[in-house]
Amino acid sequence: MKIDAIDQTMMARCIELSKIGAAAGELPFGSLIARKGRIIAEAFNEIVRHTDESRHAEIIVIARARQLLGDEDLSSCTLYSTVEPCPMCSFCIRAAGIGRMVFALSSPFMGGLSRWNILGDDRLPLLFGPVPELVTGMLADDARKVWTELKPVTARMIWLLGFLSTPKTIATTRSRYRYSLRRFISMFLGRRKSTRATAVFGLGCRRR
Repeated sequence: MKIDAIDQTMMARCIELSKIGAAAGELPFGSLIARKGRIIAEAFNEIVRHTDESRHAEIIVIARARQLLGDEDLSSCTLYSTVEPCPMCSFCIRAAGIGRMVFALSSPFMGGLSRWNILGDDRLPLLFGPVPELVTGMLADDARKVWTELKPVTARMIWLLGFLSTPKTIATTRSRYRYSLRRFISMFLGRRKSTRATAVFGLGCRRR
């Protein structure tokens, strides 16, 4: 499959996930992480289910991917989402070192790219990792249809007020740094743990 065909297939699955979430009483957000056309983890919002505002689809899917892959580098992975990630999700995406981000609909008021530019900020690449490659507007009309079919009047107001919109499809390149905040912290904690273990072991040896 060509890259565009893979992106369309993955986004179509995200849209299906958003429908599943909507049927469960959540807002229609769906997300998944894939590598070379293979889905690693997928999720929809679980805010209502768990009464927890942090349970966004993107955060859940990153956590699930981490459970499966552990400390493996995610720079070769693509995160797909039906809506532009919010600032909270965008920070997690950057910290996890996701290499590519594809979304359908823009979120002009709360977007982590269009409003706050967390996804596109390249001023601290050694801390947050490289700016991910960004592709927007993928199957935007199909993603919008889920909203309009779920709550037609409310969806119309959402678009009229500009809370969600249909972006133009764009793509950006990224740098070659292979760092992320998560990996930086892991390295730091790993060194501390190793140093502490050495100190305890050494103390034990001196006592003998």
